[in-house]
Amino acid sequence: MQFGEPTKMQSAINVTPLVDVVLVLLIIFMVMAPYMNKGPGPEVDLPATEKPRQQDNEGPRIQVTIDEHGALWIDDQPFAIEQFGEGLRAAAGEKPDTKIVIRADARLPFSEVRRTMLAVDEAGFHGVGLIAERAKAGSRGD
Repeated sequence: MQFGEPTKMQSAINVTPLVDVVLVLLIIFMVMAPYMNKGPGPEVDLPATEKPRQQDNEGPRIQVTIDEHGALWIDDQPFAIEQFGEGLRAAAGEKPDTKIVIRADARLPFSEVRRTMLAVDEAGFHGVGLIAERAKAGSRGD
């Protein structure tokens, strides 16, 4: 009972469906990238500077955010100024060499940032980094 000649196996790979899937994923990621949160804490409008220094990302690091209303956040948890030092010590745990970096909204008066820097110093941490973004070409800081 032979029905005919045995069928030949096709050995060519069809990559069109793979390319279609990759292009759809690329479009999805391109659309969603601006909406992804860049760090813990609320979104803030960072001050611009022409020549920000590169920070070393070695070792433990705690990010403190000051939003446009002056509210303090340690990583992604809000804290009142009265409990701020305790929150920093709790976030650092047993790591005394933890670095503190501050992301502050550009619309805040510097006195709010200074108040936070003094609170960090009173909590026992020395040296604070400030996060800024690079100014666009042709623009000066306001």
